[in-house]
Amino acid sequence: MTIRVLGIETSCDETAASVVLREDNGQGTILSNVVLSQIADHAAFGGVVPEIAARAHVEALDDIVAAALEEANLTLTDIDAVAATAGPGLVGGLIVGLMTAKALAAAANKPLLPVNHLEGHALTARLTNGVAFPYLLLLVSGGHTQLVLVKGVGHYERWGTTIDDALGEAFDKTAKLIGLPFPGGPNVEIAARDGDETRFAFPRPLKGEKRLDFSFSGLKTAVRQAATAIAPLSPQDRADISASFQRAIVDTLDDRVSRALTRFRETFPDAAEPALVVAGGVAANQAVRGGLTNLCARHGFRFVAPPVKLCGDNAAMIAWAGAERLALGLPHEDPMRFAPRSRWPLDAQSAPVVGSGRRGAKA
Repeated sequence: MTIRVLGIETSCDETAASVVLREDNGQGTILSNVVLSQIADHAAFGGVVPEIAARAHVEALDDIVAAALEEANLTLTDIDAVAATAGPGLVGGLIVGLMTAKALAAAANKPLLPVNHLEGHALTARLTNGVAFPYLLLLVSGGHTQLVLVKGVGHYERWGTTIDDALGEAFDKTAKLIGLPFPGGPNVEIAARDGDETRFAFPRPLKGEKRLDFSFSGLKTAVRQAATAIAPLSPQDRADISASFQRAIVDTLDDRVSRALTRFRETFPDAAEPALVVAGGVAANQAVRGGLTNLCARHGFRFVAPPVKLCGDNAAMIAWAGAERLALGLPHEDPMRFAPRSRWPLDAQSAPVVGSGRRGAKA
């Protein structure tokens, strides 16, 4: 049957609501997608402040949900289920979104679907591009960098993860080190356009290693050392460091993902059109997209990246993940008792990976 799901996303610093329609044949349509960014609220602090984020969600979420329903030309009665991000993320924000979803679901007597934020990213390509299972996912965001085999809804196998910083985190920290404003990642990309990517010989972490993990802390250290050596930095210095850093990232991804594509070919030799899907906030970076596009062309893979507006946190991906689960009869046994989770691995079978003294895994 046709399914209409209201999705709510409040895991970090975007307050978002969306209505998505899923047809019987698995095709999806975004009926509305409303996102309120909190960039201005956090800019003065150079990063997201959890308490400020949670308070902003409380103030904005009711209006955002109302706007999403109005844009979809639907009422809550017309919705078949309510989905909300239940983790991983900042607990304060997760509580706001999940409790709101519980209230809406209870009031309208609709099913509640607690959704893993990472599953939302993992399944977005099925909404936007109709990608069939199985496919290889490169998840690159502020909190996660993973290579994941996506075998089906709820069936994920982690092949590689970061042993220290996530890629988005490395972009943001690099921006801070060289004095670029928040949000760091997009501003590094902008600065790099006017830079010389050959000026600084930054390392390509783990290049050549057989395992499929990532490491970015050493690259970040190299950036700090280079910036310190030539301080104070001119605008051209910032541009050159940004370009050299970004080039190192593209080269590192080429090496790490290339090995994963080879493994996918070996695992699924009969796959007619193997696909690499990139998702997460860093997937909006055009240099990263260009490098991965070239890599896929060399390996005979289809490269799939969501539209830029769906790379960052959004509620359409949450609504879609909920719709995919509902279509398969996969809601949680007792969703009204589901508690927010600051950590919620996509592949619960994989052991945590801890490196460089960090307290937990990017799992």
